[in-house]
Amino acid sequence: MPRILYAIQGTGNGHLSRALDIVPLLQQRASRLDVLLSGPPADLSLPFAVRYRCQGMGFIFGKKGGVNFVKTFWQLNSAAFLREIRQLPVEGYDLVISDFEPVSAWACQLRKVPCVALSHQSAVLSDYAPRPTREDLIGRAVLRHYAPSTAHYGFHFDRYEPSIHTPVIRRQVRDLAARNDGHYTVYLPAFDEATLVKRLRYLSAATRWEVFSKHSTQESEHGNVRVRPVSGAAFTDSLARSAGVLCGAGFETPAEALYLGKKLLVIPMKNQYEQACNAAALARLGVPVVKSLKDKHLAGLDQWLWQGRTVPVHYPDETAAVVDKMLLDHLPVPAR
Repeated sequence: MPRILYAIQGTGNGHLSRALDIVPLLQQRASRLDVLLSGPPADLSLPFAVRYRCQGMGFIFGKKGGVNFVKTFWQLNSAAFLREIRQLPVEGYDLVISDFEPVSAWACQLRKVPCVALSHQSAVLSDYAPRPTREDLIGRAVLRHYAPSTAHYGFHFDRYEPSIHTPVIRRQVRDLAARNDGHYTVYLPAFDEATLVKRLRYLSAATRWEVFSKHSTQESEHGNVRVRPVSGAAFTDSLARSAGVLCGAGFETPAEALYLGKKLLVIPMKNQYEQACNAAALARLGVPVVKSLKDKHLAGLDQWLWQGRTVPVHYPDETAAVVDKMLLDHLPVPAR
């Protein structure tokens, strides 16, 4: 059985949510599985050991709808990043798998070791995947070169080509009994608590909003808006009981909302090319997209709130099959 390194980008919770299902599958198929996690501290607690904890190159969310580039560049210590690349022993593994993780990807690039991308981003880069009307050449270049790989297995909202698979819906979500308790779950990590409370109360003073905020450390109530710190279990429970979901144009949260049959609206993060691509893909499915919480976009939010409909999708559980194909393609001997 092979020795495998599975490297995960820790910025946001999507990569970690996917890892909750992929790590056990790899553990069953490897004589030794080591996990690398890079980026800022994760909001989700992980039920598996992390062998390598790296600084990497993470993005820090701002409070006005986008990435805080000042803080992002301040925490990017190039000397430390280069040291992590040089010290990571990628040549000691039969297979290196990267979920958009730059340390492992560039360590493989430096030593000419194959690196297999198992990620959403590799699907976004496909020529067949939807793109925004306004192209962002710099954003696309960053996405392409952030974590280079030699082979690609991608996940997206639809099957745009044979190498693209439908989303990994973690077992915890597949086992949920979804219902509608009437509230709306909100996850917009690039907005601060005060902005969200003000805009949501203005949008509807009667609707119950459950906001999960990366900028809050304790729960608080603001009339019909309940603000909670980000917690994996609490968020999943709120999602399952919600009437609808208002979130950024990430990947895992919109995919889980669609799978659970929830009414969905997304606000793409500013200056984030991947989210612009995701928004284009969701719009193609029929999911409403608005640019911000500003007054000029409130009509779209109001229409979704009172007249919005769910968008049917079919996301079968094919994660094990994707993992098995990847191992069969890239290991010299069968994984079992």
